[in-house]
Amino acid sequence: MRFDERFLDEIKSRLRPSEVIGRTVKLRKQGREYVGLSPFTKEKTPSFYVNDDKGQFFDFSSGKTGDLISFLQETERLSFVEAVERLAAEAGVPLPAVDPRAAEQETKRQGLMDWLELAAQWFEAELKRPAGREARAYLEKRGLPEAEWPRFRLGFSPSGRTALKDYLVAKGARPAELVDTGLLIAPEEGGAPYDRFRDRIIFPILDARGRVISFGGRAMDPQARAKYLNGPETTAFHKGHQLYGLSEARKMLAAAPAGEEPPLVVVEGYMDVIACLRAGLPAVAPMGTALGEEQMEVLWRHHPEPTLSFDGDRAGRQAAARTIDRALPLLTPGRSFRFAIVEGGKDPDEVLREQGPAALKAQLTRTTPFVEALFARERDLEDLDTPERRTSLKVRLRKVAALIADKDLAQAYKEDLLGRYEQLWPTREPVYTVGAAARELSRRRWDGKRGGPLARSTAEGREAAERLRGSARPLAAALALAALQDPSLIDDKIELVGARGFGDEKLDALAHELVLLRYEAESLDYDAALRRLKARGLDEALIARLSKDAGRAGVSAPFLDPHAARDHARALWRQAFDLLMNLESLERAVEAAARDLPRDQDSSTLIALKSERDQLRRLINSDWAHPEEAAQPVLPH
Repeated sequence: MRFDERFLDEIKSRLRPSEVIGRTVKLRKQGREYVGLSPFTKEKTPSFYVNDDKGQFFDFSSGKTGDLISFLQETERLSFVEAVERLAAEAGVPLPAVDPRAAEQETKRQGLMDWLELAAQWFEAELKRPAGREARAYLEKRGLPEAEWPRFRLGFSPSGRTALKDYLVAKGARPAELVDTGLLIAPEEGGAPYDRFRDRIIFPILDARGRVISFGGRAMDPQARAKYLNGPETTAFHKGHQLYGLSEARKMLAAAPAGEEPPLVVVEGYMDVIACLRAGLPAVAPMGTALGEEQMEVLWRHHPEPTLSFDGDRAGRQAAARTIDRALPLLTPGRSFRFAIVEGGKDPDEVLREQGPAALKAQLTRTTPFVEALFARERDLEDLDTPERRTSLKVRLRKVAALIADKDLAQAYKEDLLGRYEQLWPTREPVYTVGAAARELSRRRWDGKRGGPLARSTAEGREAAERLRGSARPLAAALALAALQDPSLIDDKIELVGARGFGDEKLDALAHELVLLRYEAESLDYDAALRRLKARGLDEALIARLSKDAGRAGVSAPFLDPHAARDHARALWRQAFDLLMNLESLERAVEAAARDLPRDQDSSTLIALKSERDQLRRLINSDWAHPEEAAQPVLPH
């Protein structure tokens, strides 16, 4: 469901924040405002204010501020859509008409979810039948007693090739529907579909509201090709967005006493999530993939600093490194991660069985800040036994700090990382200060709003037109032009586009407007996008300027070719976007090193950064700027 600003404003105009918030926070009138004790911290002197005229709350003890929507998100752990639906019902504002195509998709999705729910019930029943005897023994051996199985809806899939299929077809399901749910596999060479999960312990995967959207299965046969098997991508299940255990973790977070904020732990497997939840720790896990940007946004919606706990093996270290790289551009004050390591190379499930819940809690609450984990990773990449290697470390530290889109936080990270670098060889008075990142994180708290571009004023649309009076970087202009032609292009990178734009600050406001449009409308073609952008103050000349800038210097932008295969064009767009993000970060690192030169007298690092920047520029020019082959942008008629 997508909501435009007019609809949201209508809801807010019908509700008094003091009345809605006053149901959970005891407020008293003080002048033109209402004041009460903070629902986010333990305090004795009231510092929580509600202003009906502004439609905002202000909490000076925690630094949080926002509107009614963000208040419900913060206090009841609702998603943005859930909070809007709740307030719309209270305000008597009907939800906006649903796009017919989206309605058809939702109807189909709901039908598939009905079969998924029925399958979950069947799996649960099978666990208790004779066929599930070995599975029951395995769970008991893993320290998971029968009394706990219903809480996590654990089940069992027998070894029969069509046992589940036969049951659901008898209930009225069509095999094609069950293939769409991911429950059945349709052979590529033809033939009748068969059960995907066979002879496996079943872990239902629930969405944030507790509805079954897919399954994971743990093989009982030790010789099985895949020990763990997840359901495929479907209309109901998107691996890159979902987190196993989220619905249960939300309940625990919502039940926490006011002023207390238990950690939200991210672990690697189903049994680890279950172990943490049983120990009283809210926990989730990605489904067999590294933590992605969308999953990070989901985590930050529920906690400002989730705790990441990966296994200490090679795969776990690689997962942690990928998470650090993906998180860096998205970090803001109040949106970060912490790291925890389970002792002795064990996983949370083993610690719970062998040492009990208190030991598991203690280990997962001893955490390392993100900046410290980042420094350790870069420091440990190679021996630092030569001046060249030490300079290489310093170059890397400046580069990773420059990846952070928030400029204040990027500066604080640079200070902190370089301060840690100086402590490795303390031969002179320190130039940089360890702890700058932590201070910046605590100085500015996330305001709990919808985040990123949605919290920005649409007046930026008018500012974008002014900024684009000058020429934009050609490849950046081509990226923006392609996104205007097909707004869905940005979906895979929507968090990064919202945080960093298209790789040219002249296009930042336009990028934010496009992200806002994607949040407002599920399906949006070029003409619809253009109409909405015009309404926000962007004129038609914008398109001409983008087209001109995209063709300047003969930039080759094959993703603008209307005859290119769609998947190929999207892949090329993502490749160009990633290159420009890297270049922009290097340029910021060079600028920062140049500013710091009088302070640290470190010309070698500056020279190395400039060399990398120039090399990347040459790569972009050679791969994306071929005047004789340049694809001229073609606009829709």
